[in-house]
Amino acid sequence: MSEQLKFFVEQLNREPFKKNFNLITFDSLEPMQLLQTLNDVLAEIDPKQVIDIREEMPEQTAKRMFTLLGMLKYKPPGGMSEASFRQGLVMGSKPVVHPILHWLLQRIPELKKRAYLARFLVKLEIPAEFLQDDIIAETYHQYEELVEGFKNIHRECEQLKSSGFSTPEIRRDIVAMEEEKDQLIKRVERLKKRVEAVSNHQRMLELARQLRVEKEREESLAHQKQEQKNQLFQAEQRLQRCQIQLKDLQQAGADEKPESLMKRLEEDIKFNSYMVSSKLPRELENMRKVVQYLQKVASEPAMGQAELRELEDKIRETNTEINQLIEKRMMRNDPMDDKLSLFRQQAAIIVRKKEAKVEELQEAREELAAVERELNMKSSQAREQGGVELIRGDEFKRYVAKMRGKSSAYKKKRQKIAELKVEYGVLQRTEEILRERHTAGQQQLQSLEAQQGISGYSDTQEELERVSAIKSELDEMKGRTLDDMSEMVKKLNSVIAQKKSALSPLIKDLRALRQEHAELAPEYERKKAQYDTCAVGLESNRSKLEQEVRVLREETAQKESRYHHINCIREIFESQMQRAADQSKINQSMDLQVRRTALREKYIANTAEQESLGKALRQQVKQVRENQETNMRQMKMWKDLQTLLECKKQCYLKAQSQAPIGHIIQDVGKDMLVL
Repeated sequence: MSEQLKFFVEQLNREPFKKNFNLITFDSLEPMQLLQTLNDVLAEIDPKQVIDIREEMPEQTAKRMFTLLGMLKYKPPGGMSEASFRQGLVMGSKPVVHPILHWLLQRIPELKKRAYLARFLVKLEIPAEFLQDDIIAETYHQYEELVEGFKNIHRECEQLKSSGFSTPEIRRDIVAMEEEKDQLIKRVERLKKRVEAVSNHQRMLELARQLRVEKEREESLAHQKQEQKNQLFQAEQRLQRCQIQLKDLQQAGADEKPESLMKRLEEDIKFNSYMVSSKLPRELENMRKVVQYLQKVASEPAMGQAELRELEDKIRETNTEINQLIEKRMMRNDPMDDKLSLFRQQAAIIVRKKEAKVEELQEAREELAAVERELNMKSSQAREQGGVELIRGDEFKRYVAKMRGKSSAYKKKRQKIAELKVEYGVLQRTEEILRERHTAGQQQLQSLEAQQGISGYSDTQEELERVSAIKSELDEMKGRTLDDMSEMVKKLNSVIAQKKSALSPLIKDLRALRQEHAELAPEYERKKAQYDTCAVGLESNRSKLEQEVRVLREETAQKESRYHHINCIREIFESQMQRAADQSKINQSMDLQVRRTALREKYIANTAEQESLGKALRQQVKQVRENQETNMRQMKMWKDLQTLLECKKQCYLKAQSQAPIGHIIQDVGKDMLVL
């Protein structure tokens, strides 16, 4: 019991409960406090259970907890009836609440998932008479389809979560592919610019496209040809194997006598009949028992340590009872029982030996069939390679030794190839990383050039390299004279010298900017780290505040619903009290027959009054509908008149504030409302 209390205190003091219990305070909790602790644990599993049980009736609390525990598939301890369990849950009894807490705290993640799924998978119970309606039946069918769709989507989501794909890795791959796409687009644009300078480039592009299509077609045809060759080779091998088997069967049938064939068939029939009648049904029955036992175990809920200990105790008690019964039987020492036990032992030994021999015979037959298949395959391969007979004796030993040497050499070479593949993969990954770094460096260099106003420096350098490449190609292809080459070299050198002289001050500025960038980079990283930590803290605070606001809104909604419910009950009680008062007045003033007549007349009068009131209201609605257009038009005219008068008033006030006093006195006698 102390271990269980330690487990409770340890779990409840952790996140997200933070109860700050110790063994004494937890053990001395009142029933209401213990129920509140249980409700907090249930609220962690299902957020809808967040409530203060002091504001709820005990029966409602027990019903709500009992429903949730049933949905979570909790089973009370053995020997406790449902009525006693409900009563103990209402009273906050420790023998009932402690096992529930122990079971819940051991399985919180699993139960959270189960409670989440129960919100969508627990189907609504609709009476059969309501399902007779077509609209309700169709809506319920759509609801069932949505539930099945949710099951499939949740199953796919779980498979994706357990598949090993992580979001950061996928994002990095997407970023890398986007960068590679941008590089390819730039390269294609650069190649387009180079090709546009060539005459008749559209015709050349069309021919290149046709060549690529034909090459792809050639590859597909070669692949189909190879597949057909493989299929033909496999068909030929099957034909050869079938022919060899046919020859072997013909030879075996020609050499053997009918008596030997009959004897072999009788042995096969005996063996197969024993397998069908004795061995296979017994194995099938054992497998069915195992499957039933496993299904029973799977249908049972997960057991805790206490349940496992109880089962172990039961097993020990059963073993002790068995041992006692065996000792009693041995002490009785009945000679007839001894003989029967001896015969039983001998029969069991014979059965076991028979089963062992049958299994050995079956294994030997399977091994013989496998060896025969391998022998046929080897013989067919030998015939394909031009051999006639299989090697035997010393030649076979020498052949095996030779093959072992080749096998060891093959293993060494295969290991070397594997090492080379690993090294190739490492080098390939290194190349990709270096390319990414080179691309990032080029982009950073271009951004720095754009910031400093020297954009195009790297392009100029590439242009110079291209010019030098064109120079070398022209030198190799056209083979001009030495004078022309020297003149071209002089021109290119002069151009290069001019470019270098023009770019030298920019390069100096770029070096200074690089040094400044290196100095500012650590400060940028530090500021970025501070920003990240601050953002994480604010995000966590925001999530906590949202949770608190959500809880408060739920509490407000619950209290409002409770308030409206109480108001409705109060109005019902007031109407009942008024009715009782009226009835008492009638009872005081009249006898029984008169009271009945007075009540009937009163209800008839009330009904007539309500009917007349409804008739008057319907007449009023009819008049309103008939006069709606006229009234709306008249209302619009009055609004226009009001707007015009307001405008006139504003004009008068403006003129009064701007005009001299004499003019105002002269205008007093005028009709200012003239439109």
